Amino acid sequence: MKRVVVGLSGGVDSSVAAYLLKEQGYEVIGLFMRNWNDASVTLEDECPWIEDSADALLVAEKLDIPFQVIDMSEAYKERIVDYMFNEYEQGRTPNPDVLCNREIKFDLFLKTALELGADFVATGHYARKTSFIDEHGNEIFRLLKGVDNNKDQSYFLCQLSQEQLSKALFPIGDIEKPEVRKIAQKLDLVTANKKDSQGLCFIGKVSLPEFLQQQLSTKEGKIIEIQKDWQPYTRAIPDFKDQFEALDFEANGFQYHPTDGEVVGKHQGAHFFTRGQRKGLGVGGKAEPLFVLDTDVEENIIYTGQGADHPGLMKRVLFIKENEIHWVREDLALQENETLEVMARIRYRQPLQKATLHKAKSGLYVAFEQPQSAITEGQFCAWYKGEELLGSGVIAY
Repeated sequence: MKRVVVGLSGGVDSSVAAYLLKEQGYEVIGLFMRNWNDASVTLEDECPWIEDSADALLVAEKLDIPFQVIDMSEAYKERIVDYMFNEYEQGRTPNPDVLCNREIKFDLFLKTALELGADFVATGHYARKTSFIDEHGNEIFRLLKGVDNNKDQSYFLCQLSQEQLSKALFPIGDIEKPEVRKIAQKLDLVTANKKDSQGLCFIGKVSLPEFLQQQLSTKEGKIIEIQKDWQPYTRAIPDFKDQFEALDFEANGFQYHPTDGEVVGKHQGAHFFTRGQRKGLGVGGKAEPLFVLDTDVEENIIYTGQGADHPGLMKRVLFIKENEIHWVREDLALQENETLEVMARIRYRQPLQKATLHKAKSGLYVAFEQPQSAITEGQFCAWYKGEELLGSGVIAY
């Protein structure tokens, strides 16, 4: 019997994943990761991990599998939370869920599982894995979208490596959420009707501004509104010496200055805001809602514009630095001057968009067929061929 350590989170998805693996004949061990100890920043009455670990224990008892809690809060703070603070401070918007999978679940947790003699680790992600043998006799692992289109979570796994995938199992990837709930109800699991968790990976539902204010100080600054007919939006396109110069021109977008618009309000710190944000600006009396077009953390200014169709929100090209490009399928990595037509997304749940990858010496340009709204520095762009996620990268600009 192969041994599998399941990350039991106290939710329905990982509970059913553990059950299915046991049914398939694996020796299953349940492990709960305690990654956060500070209840002061959550919006619930108590730290969610206490309730979640109790539910995970009840599930393990019901399924008759060994269970233990491991404390990873120190590493989580260092690798995820401190990184988040640092990114926000620099005016970027990180994705903690993607990092959590790369750094915690499929790194530290995986290493702990292997020390327990595990052959695999399993999670309740809605994603699938297959493999094939290439002409050199190597096994190549493919990361595929989950069958349930509404719940597909392959995007959150976009930074996994071949080595990590080789040890990963996703038991519920080929079934849909209602079926997962049905299985849990039939087994009378305590998690059967539990709501899906929201908020930061492992911390729970937190107020992000309050969370960030623990480390990032408040600092009053101006909110400036840019009109839709701002003259540079209709700029002439210069002549370029090559396609990469043209792509870079588009990727760079527009640079704003305080004199480009009018002051319409005040904020408590540009680093608390992100491109495309609509809530929390506190500016009323406009014909259309205000959206954040850009933030300047150096000058502590937020640039905004009215309406979801504001030209300042739209951009067709983004750039990923060379050291931030990650290929799940290393065998398909582009070489300099190569291109690849893909389907890509710049955020979870965004419908896939037609795009072309252009490999430059300095990194990778992703040119979308249609302009995209609120391409945000620090977020991940992931690209697919059919059902398969091929790679991803951190958006530089």
